Amino acid sequence: MLYQKEQYAWMDHLQRTILNQDLGKELETGLYNFQGEHGAQASKAVWSVSRIIIRVLQILWDHIHFKGFIARIKLQIQATNLHFRGARIFEAVMEDVLARGLKNVKNAILAGSSAGGYPAMLYCDRFRSLLPNTQRVKCLVDAGYFIHVKNPKQAKGFEDIFNSLVTLHGSTKALPKSCTSKMKPLLCLFPENIQQYIKTPLFITMSTFDIYQVLTTVEDHLHDLIENGTLTASQKKALRAFRPEFLSTLPKPNNPKLRGVFIDSVNHHTSLLTRWSPENATMINNLSLPKAFADWYFDRKYWYVIDEHDLPIPKSHEHDNQVPKIQEEML
Repeated sequence: MLYQKEQYAWMDHLQRTILNQDLGKELETGLYNFQGEHGAQASKAVWSVSRIIIRVLQILWDHIHFKGFIARIKLQIQATNLHFRGARIFEAVMEDVLARGLKNVKNAILAGSSAGGYPAMLYCDRFRSLLPNTQRVKCLVDAGYFIHVKNPKQAKGFEDIFNSLVTLHGSTKALPKSCTSKMKPLLCLFPENIQQYIKTPLFITMSTFDIYQVLTTVEDHLHDLIENGTLTASQKKALRAFRPEFLSTLPKPNNPKLRGVFIDSVNHHTSLLTRWSPENATMINNLSLPKAFADWYFDRKYWYVIDEHDLPIPKSHEHDNQVPKIQEEML
Protein backbone atom coordinates (compact mmCIF):
# COMPACT_ATOMS: atom_id res chain seq x y z
CA MET A 1 0.00 0.00 0.00
CA LEU A 2 1.43 3.34 -1.06
CA TYR A 3 0.02 6.37 0.75
CA GLN A 4 1.29 9.26 -1.37
CA LYS A 5 0.96 12.99 -0.74
CA GLU A 6 1.21 15.07 -3.90
CA GLN A 7 2.20 18.66 -3.14
CA TYR A 8 2.58 21.79 -5.22
CA ALA A 9 3.73 24.65 -2.97
CA TRP A 10 3.67 25.83 0.61
CA MET A 11 0.62 27.80 1.70
CA ASP A 12 2.86 30.17 3.67
CA HIS A 13 0.76 33.33 3.45
CA LEU A 14 -2.79 34.37 2.69
CA GLN A 15 -2.12 35.70 -0.77
CA ARG A 16 -0.57 32.42 -1.93
CA THR A 17 -3.42 30.44 -0.40
CA ILE A 18 -6.05 32.59 -2.09
CA LEU A 19 -4.27 32.51 -5.44
CA ASN A 20 -4.05 28.72 -5.30
CA GLN A 21 -7.73 28.09 -4.63
CA ASP A 22 -8.54 27.62 -8.30
CA LEU A 23 -5.51 25.37 -8.80
CA GLY A 24 -6.77 23.13 -6.02
CA LYS A 25 -10.18 22.88 -7.69
CA GLU A 26 -8.61 21.99 -11.03
CA LEU A 27 -6.31 19.35 -9.62
CA GLU A 28 -8.91 17.26 -7.86
CA THR A 29 -12.63 17.28 -7.34
CA GLY A 30 -12.36 15.26 -4.14
CA LEU A 31 -10.16 14.96 -1.10
CA TYR A 32 -8.28 11.96 -2.41
CA ASN A 33 -8.62 8.98 -4.70
CA PHE A 34 -8.16 5.33 -3.84
CA GLN A 35 -6.72 3.14 -6.60
CA GLY A 36 -7.47 -0.53 -6.25
CA GLU A 37 -5.14 -3.48 -6.55
CA HIS A 38 -2.83 -3.21 -9.57
CA GLY A 39 -4.05 0.30 -10.33
CA ALA A 40 -3.24 1.75 -13.72
CA GLN A 41 -0.83 4.28 -12.28
CA ALA A 42 1.10 1.79 -10.16
CA SER A 43 4.75 1.60 -11.22
CA LYS A 44 5.97 -1.87 -12.14
CA ALA A 45 9.45 -0.74 -11.19
CA VAL A 46 8.68 -0.94 -7.48
CA TRP A 47 5.10 -1.84 -6.67
CA SER A 48 1.91 -3.19 -8.15
CA VAL A 49 -0.25 -2.45 -5.16
CA SER A 50 -3.12 -0.32 -4.00
CA ARG A 51 -2.27 3.35 -3.99
CA ILE A 52 -3.83 6.29 -2.20
CA ILE A 53 -3.09 9.70 -3.69
CA ILE A 54 -3.83 12.72 -1.54
CA ARG A 55 -4.60 16.03 -3.25
CA VAL A 56 -6.22 18.13 -0.57
CA LEU A 57 -8.24 21.14 -1.69
CA GLN A 58 -6.39 24.31 -0.86
CA ILE A 59 -9.44 26.49 -0.24
CA LEU A 60 -10.40 24.57 2.89
CA TRP A 61 -7.18 23.69 4.67
CA ASP A 62 -3.43 23.60 4.56
CA HIS A 63 -3.17 20.84 1.98
CA ILE A 64 0.59 20.89 2.17
CA HIS A 65 1.56 19.79 5.65
CA PHE A 66 -1.27 17.94 7.41
CA LYS A 67 -0.16 19.69 10.56
CA GLY A 68 -2.30 22.79 11.07
CA PHE A 69 -3.17 22.15 14.71
CA ILE A 70 -5.91 24.73 15.10
CA ALA A 71 -9.37 23.19 14.90
CA ARG A 72 -11.03 26.42 13.83
CA ILE A 73 -9.26 29.71 13.15
CA LYS A 74 -10.86 32.97 12.11
CA LEU A 75 -8.33 34.78 9.99
CA GLN A 76 -8.03 38.51 10.37
CA ILE A 77 -9.00 39.02 6.76
CA GLN A 78 -12.54 37.78 7.24
CA ALA A 79 -13.43 38.11 3.57
CA THR A 80 -11.20 35.16 2.69
CA ASN A 81 -13.18 32.77 4.91
CA LEU A 82 -10.20 30.43 4.97
CA HIS A 83 -9.81 27.72 7.60
CA PHE A 84 -6.65 25.73 8.31
CA ARG A 85 -7.53 22.29 9.66
CA GLY A 86 -4.73 20.16 8.30
CA ALA A 87 -4.19 18.07 11.43
CA ARG A 88 -7.56 16.42 10.83
CA ILE A 89 -6.83 15.38 7.25
CA PHE A 90 -4.33 12.65 7.99
CA GLU A 91 -6.46 11.10 10.71
CA ALA A 92 -9.65 11.32 8.63
CA VAL A 93 -8.10 9.73 5.55
CA MET A 94 -6.43 7.02 7.61
CA GLU A 95 -9.67 6.19 9.40
CA ASP A 96 -11.41 5.79 6.06
CA VAL A 97 -8.79 3.68 4.29
CA LEU A 98 -8.15 1.49 7.32
CA ALA A 99 -11.84 0.59 7.18
CA ARG A 100 -11.51 -0.13 3.45
CA GLY A 101 -8.82 -2.72 4.06
CA LEU A 102 -5.57 -0.88 4.71
CA LYS A 103 -5.35 -2.54 8.13
CA ASN A 104 -4.92 -5.90 6.39
CA VAL A 105 -2.03 -5.06 4.04
CA LYS A 106 1.38 -6.71 4.45
CA ASN A 107 3.43 -3.81 3.09
CA ALA A 108 2.81 -0.07 3.45
CA ILE A 109 4.64 3.08 2.37
CA LEU A 110 4.03 6.68 3.40
CA ALA A 111 5.58 8.88 0.72
CA GLY A 112 5.74 12.60 0.03
CA SER A 113 7.37 14.80 -2.59
CA SER A 114 8.71 18.35 -2.31
CA ALA A 115 6.65 20.20 0.30
CA GLY A 116 5.04 16.84 1.04
CA GLY A 117 8.36 15.27 1.97
CA TYR A 118 8.50 16.84 5.42
CA PRO A 119 5.04 15.65 6.52
CA ALA A 120 5.88 12.16 5.24
CA MET A 121 8.75 12.25 7.72
CA LEU A 122 6.78 13.99 10.48
CA TYR A 123 3.88 11.53 10.32
CA CYS A 124 5.97 8.43 9.65
CA ASP A 125 5.82 7.03 13.19
CA ARG A 126 2.11 7.82 13.49
CA PHE A 127 1.50 5.98 10.21
CA ARG A 128 3.32 2.93 11.55
CA SER A 129 1.38 3.03 14.83
CA LEU A 130 -1.90 2.81 12.91
CA LEU A 131 -0.74 -0.40 11.22
CA PRO A 132 0.34 -2.65 14.11
CA ASN A 133 -0.24 -5.86 12.14
CA THR A 134 1.48 -4.77 8.94
CA GLN A 135 4.70 -6.66 8.29
CA ARG A 136 6.62 -3.84 6.59
CA VAL A 137 5.98 -0.11 7.13
CA LYS A 138 8.48 2.43 5.83
CA CYS A 139 8.51 6.03 4.58
CA LEU A 140 9.87 7.80 1.51
CA VAL A 141 10.94 11.46 1.49
CA ASP A 142 11.36 12.67 -2.09
CA ALA A 143 12.97 16.07 -2.76
CA GLY A 144 11.85 17.48 0.57
CA TYR A 145 15.14 17.57 2.46
CA PHE A 146 15.62 21.34 2.51
CA ILE A 147 18.46 22.43 4.75
CA HIS A 148 19.21 25.36 7.04
CA VAL A 149 22.47 26.75 5.66
CA LYS A 150 24.93 28.56 7.90
CA ASN A 151 25.18 31.70 5.77
CA PRO A 152 22.47 34.04 7.18
CA LYS A 153 21.79 35.65 3.81
CA GLN A 154 21.34 32.30 2.09
CA ALA A 155 19.29 30.91 4.98
CA LYS A 156 16.74 33.73 4.82
CA GLY A 157 14.70 32.19 1.99
CA PHE A 158 13.60 29.05 3.84
CA GLU A 159 13.55 30.81 7.20
CA ASP A 160 10.97 33.27 5.88
CA ILE A 161 8.86 30.47 4.35
CA PHE A 162 8.93 28.31 7.47
CA ASN A 163 8.34 31.20 9.84
CA SER A 164 5.26 32.15 7.81
CA LEU A 165 4.02 28.55 7.99
CA VAL A 166 4.40 28.43 11.77
CA THR A 167 2.63 31.78 12.13
CA LEU A 168 -0.20 31.22 9.65
CA HIS A 169 -0.94 27.57 10.40
CA GLY A 170 -0.31 27.56 14.14
CA SER A 171 1.88 24.49 13.67
CA THR A 172 4.09 24.60 16.76
CA LYS A 173 2.03 22.11 18.78
CA ALA A 174 2.20 19.57 15.95
CA LEU A 175 6.00 19.63 15.81
CA PRO A 176 8.09 17.19 17.89
CA LYS A 177 8.57 18.53 21.41
CA SER A 178 11.98 16.88 21.38
CA CYS A 179 12.91 19.47 18.77
CA THR A 180 10.92 22.56 19.82
CA SER A 181 12.31 22.26 23.34
CA LYS A 182 15.78 22.85 21.90
CA MET A 183 15.24 25.39 19.12
CA LYS A 184 12.77 27.75 17.49
CA PRO A 185 9.73 26.04 15.92
CA LEU A 186 10.62 27.26 12.43
CA LEU A 187 13.95 25.42 12.69
CA CYS A 188 12.05 22.20 13.43
CA LEU A 189 10.59 22.41 9.92
CA PHE A 190 14.03 21.59 8.54
CA PRO A 191 14.22 17.78 8.16
CA GLU A 192 17.80 17.69 9.41
CA ASN A 193 16.52 18.75 12.85
CA ILE A 194 13.84 16.07 13.26
CA GLN A 195 14.99 13.03 11.28
CA GLN A 196 16.90 11.67 14.29
CA TYR A 197 13.68 11.49 16.29
CA ILE A 198 11.85 9.30 13.73
CA LYS A 199 11.97 5.63 14.69
CA THR A 200 10.41 4.19 11.53
CA PRO A 201 12.75 3.44 8.57
CA LEU A 202 13.10 6.38 6.16
CA PHE A 203 14.44 6.54 2.63
CA ILE A 204 15.62 10.00 1.57
CA THR A 205 16.06 10.85 -2.08
CA MET A 206 17.02 14.24 -3.47
CA SER A 207 19.47 15.97 -5.74
CA THR A 208 22.36 17.67 -3.99
CA PHE A 209 21.59 20.50 -6.40
CA ASP A 210 17.81 20.25 -6.20
CA ILE A 211 16.80 23.21 -8.30
CA TYR A 212 14.21 24.54 -5.85
CA GLN A 213 16.71 24.42 -3.01
CA VAL A 214 19.44 26.00 -5.14
CA LEU A 215 17.20 28.85 -6.28
CA THR A 216 16.01 29.50 -2.72
CA THR A 217 19.37 29.18 -1.04
CA VAL A 218 22.34 29.65 -3.37
CA GLU A 219 21.21 32.04 -6.09
CA ASP A 220 18.08 32.71 -8.09
CA HIS A 221 17.90 32.23 -11.88
CA LEU A 222 20.48 29.42 -12.05
CA HIS A 223 18.34 26.81 -13.79
CA ASP A 224 18.93 27.94 -17.36
CA LEU A 225 22.59 28.69 -16.70
CA ILE A 226 23.09 25.12 -15.48
CA GLU A 227 21.26 23.68 -18.49
CA ASN A 228 23.19 25.88 -20.93
CA GLY A 229 26.55 25.32 -19.30
CA THR A 230 27.06 29.05 -18.76
CA LEU A 231 27.68 29.23 -15.01
CA THR A 232 30.27 31.80 -13.97
CA ALA A 233 33.30 30.91 -11.89
CA SER A 234 31.78 32.50 -8.80
CA GLN A 235 28.52 30.60 -9.28
CA LYS A 236 30.41 27.33 -9.59
CA LYS A 237 32.31 28.17 -6.43
CA ALA A 238 29.07 28.83 -4.56
CA LEU A 239 27.56 25.53 -5.72
CA ARG A 240 30.69 23.61 -4.79
CA ALA A 241 30.57 25.19 -1.34
CA PHE A 242 26.91 24.27 -0.92
CA ARG A 243 27.45 20.57 -1.69
CA PRO A 244 29.40 19.53 1.45
CA GLU A 245 27.10 21.60 3.65
CA PHE A 246 24.07 19.77 2.27
CA LEU A 247 25.69 16.34 2.58
CA SER A 248 26.73 17.01 6.17
CA THR A 249 23.07 17.33 7.21
CA LEU A 250 22.09 13.86 5.95
CA PRO A 251 21.70 10.90 8.30
CA LYS A 252 25.00 9.15 8.91
CA PRO A 253 25.72 6.07 6.74
CA ASN A 254 26.23 3.71 9.68
CA ASN A 255 22.65 2.35 9.62
CA PRO A 256 21.22 2.36 6.06
CA LYS A 257 18.54 -0.14 7.09
CA LEU A 258 16.99 2.64 9.16
CA ARG A 259 18.02 5.54 6.89
CA GLY A 260 18.41 4.76 3.21
CA VAL A 261 19.81 7.52 1.02
CA PHE A 262 19.93 8.16 -2.74
CA ILE A 263 21.41 11.57 -3.53
CA ASP A 264 21.96 12.45 -7.20
CA SER A 265 23.41 15.63 -8.73
CA VAL A 266 20.93 16.35 -11.51
CA ASN A 267 19.39 19.78 -12.05
CA HIS A 268 15.82 18.74 -11.20
CA HIS A 269 13.18 18.64 -8.46
CA THR A 270 11.27 15.49 -7.36
CA SER A 271 11.45 11.96 -8.76
CA LEU A 272 8.46 10.05 -7.44
CA LEU A 273 5.87 11.49 -9.82
CA THR A 274 7.92 12.04 -12.98
CA ARG A 275 11.12 9.97 -12.87
CA TRP A 276 10.03 6.51 -11.74
CA SER A 277 10.21 4.33 -14.83
CA PRO A 278 13.14 2.45 -16.46
CA GLU A 279 13.18 4.95 -19.31
CA ASN A 280 13.60 8.14 -17.27
CA ALA A 281 14.67 7.05 -13.78
CA THR A 282 17.33 9.00 -11.93
CA MET A 283 20.60 7.04 -12.06
CA ILE A 284 23.82 6.92 -10.04
CA ASN A 285 26.57 4.68 -11.46
CA ASN A 286 24.00 2.61 -13.39
CA LEU A 287 21.87 2.13 -10.29
CA SER A 288 18.39 3.57 -10.70
CA LEU A 289 16.43 5.19 -7.91
CA PRO A 290 13.43 2.81 -8.24
CA LYS A 291 15.79 -0.19 -8.05
CA ALA A 292 17.64 1.22 -5.03
CA PHE A 293 14.40 2.00 -3.22
CA ALA A 294 12.85 -1.39 -4.02
CA ASP A 295 15.95 -3.19 -2.71
CA TRP A 296 15.91 -1.10 0.45
CA TYR A 297 12.19 -1.37 1.02
CA PHE A 298 12.04 -5.15 0.57
CA ASP A 299 15.17 -5.67 2.70
CA ARG A 300 17.27 -7.01 -0.16
CA LYS A 301 20.05 -4.44 0.08
CA TYR A 302 20.22 -1.29 2.15
CA TRP A 303 21.47 1.41 -0.19
CA TYR A 304 23.20 4.60 0.92
CA VAL A 305 24.33 6.19 -2.35
CA ILE A 306 25.67 9.68 -3.03
CA ASP A 307 26.70 10.89 -6.47
CA GLU A 308 30.22 12.33 -6.57
CA HIS A 309 29.74 15.21 -9.04
CA ASP A 310 30.66 18.53 -7.45
CA LEU A 311 28.50 20.58 -9.84
CA PRO A 312 24.92 20.08 -11.03
CA ILE A 313 24.37 17.84 -14.05
CA PRO A 314 22.10 19.34 -16.73
CA LYS A 315 19.00 17.21 -17.27
CA SER A 316 19.85 16.97 -20.96
CA HIS A 317 23.13 15.20 -20.10
CA GLU A 318 22.25 13.13 -17.06
CA HIS A 319 22.25 9.78 -18.90
CA ASP A 320 25.30 10.41 -21.08
CA ASN A 321 27.47 7.98 -19.14
CA GLN A 322 24.77 5.69 -17.79
CA VAL A 323 23.62 2.34 -19.13
CA PRO A 324 20.11 1.74 -17.77
CA LYS A 325 19.56 -1.84 -16.66
CA ILE A 326 15.94 -1.99 -17.72
CA GLN A 327 15.45 -5.68 -16.98
CA GLU A 328 16.42 -5.17 -13.36
CA GLU A 329 13.74 -2.52 -12.96
CA MET A 330 10.85 -4.76 -13.90
CA LEU A 331 10.41 -6.33 -10.48
